[in-house]
This record gives sequence, structure tokens and C-alpha cells, in this order.
Amino acid sequence: MTIRVLLADDHPVVRGGLVALLETLAGVEVVGQAADGAAAVRETALLHPDVVVMDLRMPGMDGVEATRRIAAGFPGTAVLVLTMFDEDALIADALAAGARGYLLKGAEQEEIERAVRAVAAGEAIFSRDVAERVLRRSASPPASAPPLPRLTDREREVTDLVARGLSNAAIARRLSISPKTVGNHVSAIFAKLGVATRAEAIVTAREAGLGRLS
Repeated sequence: MTIRVLLADDHPVVRGGLVALLETLAGVEVVGQAADGAAAVRETALLHPDVVVMDLRMPGMDGVEATRRIAAGFPGTAVLVLTMFDEDALIADALAAGARGYLLKGAEQEEIERAVRAVAAGEAIFSRDVAERVLRRSASPPASAPPLPRLTDREREVTDLVARGLSNAAIARRLSISPKTVGNHVSAIFAKLGVATRAEAIVTAREAGLGRLS
């Protein structure tokens, strides 16, 4: 069956080169083009391509958001990212949005052909550099969440001192802020922790590992 492809890239020369490349491939047809993410989503809704070859950095709606909308609204369409950017955060964002493949511009024709056919068949495929980054990231242990993550860093600092038994005045001196500011922080802390008294806050903080004397 013919693989129907939509190209999304804000550079006309790049799109033209990709059209020329893809149309030399047996069983591949370029059915549309888009110059930004919003147009990519709109053309996907109209054309229902099998594959969208998606750049990420585009004006207006970027490729990550467009990928997210296409993956959510058109599960029969696979997104293959083709971009010049290989930052870890951008790769992670694109994969989280639902991209099935991630290639870097400069990839050889054979690699692009293999990727288009793979994602159309429901497989995931990455360039070698990207695959190494994905594997390295997945092998790294996730960063542990701070205790009581609902609190801001300053509120967590105040909570720690409350759990050590310090008064508002003592906390103010320790942190070089006014007692009124400490009181405001304590009120916010009580609300976020769902407690009504200082004793309840201390118990909650100590259960979370705060308030320990070093």
C-alpha cells in the first residue's frame, strides 16, 4: 500500500528537497505540506496522512505541540520528527508528545526511507545519536522529588524550621526576613498541607523527613 506523507517544515527549500527525495521512493506519496504546526494539524485533519514528517522549531505552534495534537486526535497518523536540534529536553518533549521517530537533518536518504516505512508500520525509530541519548536518559535514575513537593523552596525551608521547634520570631532571625513574612509563609504552608495547627504541621513535616537536626 502507498504510504501517504505530509511534510511540516517552515523552510520551503527544505520541504522541496524532502518532496524530491520522498517521491523517488517506491510506494511513498507526498500528499501535502505545512509551514507551521497549526497548518500541520489542519492538513492532517483534512488529508489523514499515514506519516507526518515534522520539524520542531517553527513559528506559531511548534512541532512538539503539533505532534501532541496529531497523536491525540489522529492515532492512525504517525509523526516522524526530522529536525536539526538534538537537545535532550527537546527529544524528551517530542517523544512524550507522541512522536514515533526522531531523525536529525542531514540523515542519509536510506535512513529517512527506513524511518518513514518503520513509523508507518507502527514501529519506533531513532537516529543513532538520538537513540544513544534516549537510552542514556532511560538508564539514569529519576531525580527524587523533594519532600512535600506542593511547597515552594522557601516554604519548605520554613517548614523545616517549624518542625525543629523554632518560633516565627526565631525563624525570621534565622532567614533574615520579617516575622510578618514568616507568618504569611506559615499560613500558606498550613493551607497546602491541610493542617490547622502548628503541631499538625510539625508531625506532617517530620513524617516527610523535615525537621531533623544536623
